[in-house]
Amino acid sequence: MRSSPQTDRGFSLVELCISLGLMLTLVAAVASLAVTNSSLSRTTPENADLQQRARAATEAISSDLRMAGAGVYLGPATGPLRASFAPVVPRRMGLRDADDPTTARSDAITILFVPQTMSQSTLLAPLPSGATDVRVNTMPNCPTASALCGFAAGDSLVVFDQEGHFDFFTVLLTQPDALRVRSWQSAHPSFGYGVGAVVAAAEWHTYYFDRPNRQLRHFDGYLTDTPVVDDVVGITFQYFGDPQGPVMPKPPLGTPNCLYDAAGGRIGGEAPPLAGAPLAPLPLGLFTDGPWCGDGDNKFDADLIRIRNVRVTLRLQVANDMLRGTSPSFAVAGRSLSAARRLPDYTVRFDVTPRNLIGSQQW
Repeated sequence: MRSSPQTDRGFSLVELCISLGLMLTLVAAVASLAVTNSSLSRTTPENADLQQRARAATEAISSDLRMAGAGVYLGPATGPLRASFAPVVPRRMGLRDADDPTTARSDAITILFVPQTMSQSTLLAPLPSGATDVRVNTMPNCPTASALCGFAAGDSLVVFDQEGHFDFFTVLLTQPDALRVRSWQSAHPSFGYGVGAVVAAAEWHTYYFDRPNRQLRHFDGYLTDTPVVDDVVGITFQYFGDPQGPVMPKPPLGTPNCLYDAAGGRIGGEAPPLAGAPLAPLPLGLFTDGPWCGDGDNKFDADLIRIRNVRVTLRLQVANDMLRGTSPSFAVAGRSLSAARRLPDYTVRFDVTPRNLIGSQQW
């Protein structure tokens, strides 16, 4: 019999080991790719959600901050609100769960402004402290030829004077010549205003950190308190402003207020100038030592008039605790044991300089 050709022989042990090694390398590469794809399939949607929540919170806060201090632009008393009272206050204010007026928080902010509206007028008759009927003048700018300048039930309005007092109200119903209103002060009656005090449609926005529920929430100052985004693990508001002490609100001669005596002279007591140009950091303690302007729940430190810029730092976490690690770099520890299946906390920081707060303190 003829012997078999050379090509009919089996694999040698060396060849078998080489082929087995190549196969194991290929299988390991495929398995690694599968694990990576599995991790990405779990983390990618959560990462997109994390960034979307950060974007929603940023847009909500920044859009209202940009409007902060916008005042009346029709009628006899035009100008930004900071000429009369503080439109940015570092605490929760309003009808429900208001912070003490002497409080300054790093995780809460109240923003006040007059939006684009034709409903801007002045008081036709005095508005005594705690009164519920508001009578307004019919101005040329009023949207309807009525005695109510276009105000309607459900509207929010602000009444303020040049001395530093302000109050927000909700219009409960309209009468032939008056607005029936409810004050947003919870612990005190509204201040008493004389004829000529400004009345305008206005907006109130309070953002604050609900730590137990890990939410950024929004309160409209009256009754509506809703979450903006969930799984927030930190928020900080920082303030920058005029290095010099406040010069507003400045009342008419013969009327004293928190900064001036009846003769128009400075009372004193404000903090010394701060270092920094053109804007100085304004520590929260500056807003709790007076001089105090306003009245009741709406009392405010005059140094709040100095605010020109607000810096917001927001920190969010992934909702799924299986994608959070146990290290201190996570604000709330999770249960993930794989580095490939972890999403770090997401921090976003932005500055807003409201156009109605910039410029000289004089108006």
